[in-house]
Amino acid sequence: MAVRTFRSSLMPDAEFLEKLFAGDPRTVARSITLAENGGNGAAELMKAVFPKTGKAMVIGITGAPGAGKSSLVDKLAEFYKNAGERVGIVCIDPSSPFSGGAILGDRIRMSTLGLDKNVFIRSMATRGNLGGLSRATVDAVAILDAAGFDKVIVETVGVGQDEVEIVKTADVSVVVLVPGMGDDIQAIKAGIMEIGDVFVINKADREGVMRTQKELEALLNLAHRPDMWNPPIVPTIATENKGIDELAAAIEKYVGFSSRAFSEGISERKESIARWRLLELLRERLLSDLLRSDGIEAKLDKLAAASAQKQIDPYSAVEELLGVK
Repeated sequence: MAVRTFRSSLMPDAEFLEKLFAGDPRTVARSITLAENGGNGAAELMKAVFPKTGKAMVIGITGAPGAGKSSLVDKLAEFYKNAGERVGIVCIDPSSPFSGGAILGDRIRMSTLGLDKNVFIRSMATRGNLGGLSRATVDAVAILDAAGFDKVIVETVGVGQDEVEIVKTADVSVVVLVPGMGDDIQAIKAGIMEIGDVFVINKADREGVMRTQKELEALLNLAHRPDMWNPPIVPTIATENKGIDELAAAIEKYVGFSSRAFSEGISERKESIARWRLLELLRERLLSDLLRSDGIEAKLDKLAAASAQKQIDPYSAVEELLGVK
């Protein structure tokens, strides 16, 4: 009950925002909770946060399950922390079908890292979003950016097919593959060749690394990028902390390249990402307003029961809800 009261009553006043922009961990956590749950003050909070964003480097880590993304994020965050930078980590996990909360426990691997004052770790649930990203991921990244974190690492759920949505929140997308898992075919199916700015072959102590690298190079030669960037391939063994320096260098190189290359393709990509974000917020706002209408919940339940009994088709039910003649 106390949690529910907190979520509904929290409004970002001047003192709250001052603590947030100073990087106070508790205030950062409360801000992300507010954004994730869409509380009363969520919109006002994000309006205040937006002008403070644009300074952090946002790194998206994506790839198939079992590729070692969590271990890679852990070592990469440690690398940045040792370089004197503040690191925010957003881990997108599958949702519990009952509570809606994140259900994976692999954040335990980062427990030691999370004790450091310059590292902030937050798990977020997908809430049914099949794109590997939570609805509020973009807001969480913006909050960490405004709170003064130098690097923000987003680790996706790793569903394999829909990881392309990582481009909507990251400055650089790192695609993690492993030898012997058929990731070359998986990459083609998921459209990863188009969104990968840096490719990592993790668990490079396994057999078949050279074969995987050659196949990946062949696939990259077939891919066309409007910015003419040639994505590097970095072998790593995250559990042994090998290749992390090279990965960090490759990330920096791409970010430097993209900031210098103000080509039409890059500009269009940023505009399309901004348009996607506006559409997402618009859909959410319109649905929320509709569900708050008088009598709509009862009407929705009635139409759902009728649809389940084949008395009305879903399309006609939606038209009735919207009042379409």
